[in-house]
Amino acid sequence: MEYLPYIHQKIVKDRETIQSTLNQWKFKGEKIVFTNGCFDIFHRGHTEYLAQAAALGTKLIIGLNTDSSVKRLKGENRPINNQDARAIVLASLIFTDRIIFFDEDTPLELIRFIQPDILVKGSDYKPENIVGYDIVKAKGGQIVTIDLTQGYSTTSILNKLI
Repeated sequence: MEYLPYIHQKIVKDRETIQSTLNQWKFKGEKIVFTNGCFDIFHRGHTEYLAQAAALGTKLIIGLNTDSSVKRLKGENRPINNQDARAIVLASLIFTDRIIFFDEDTPLELIRFIQPDILVKGSDYKPENIVGYDIVKAKGGQIVTIDLTQGYSTTSILNKLI
């Protein structure tokens, strides 16, 4: 089997491209889970978080901050890995169904577009403070927080290098 084409087909650059996939999944009754992040230096904590998120439904969509979005949020020296490199790593995970880029500072418009059944963030967020909470709740969906793996963060990895 050729794996790279399979990995690349999971990466979506714009919302129009994913629309027919979303329509098919919703028609089939798939339970769509959405989470988002920068995922700059991918580590064990990311893997465990995303695996737990994926287990909550049948399809996992990851909203991935573009390079310009990461730069605005994290500073001029970030991201360490560009958006295409970060997307390839995320798309190679067996439980990832789609990666979609977003350039805004928050995924609010992306969540409004996708209309996920389950919205997931780390437990460092209070559910009612998670961007998109009101959108998902209004459609009867769930907001789930997942405990982060202690000792694993991109910031702690970068701090070891300094």
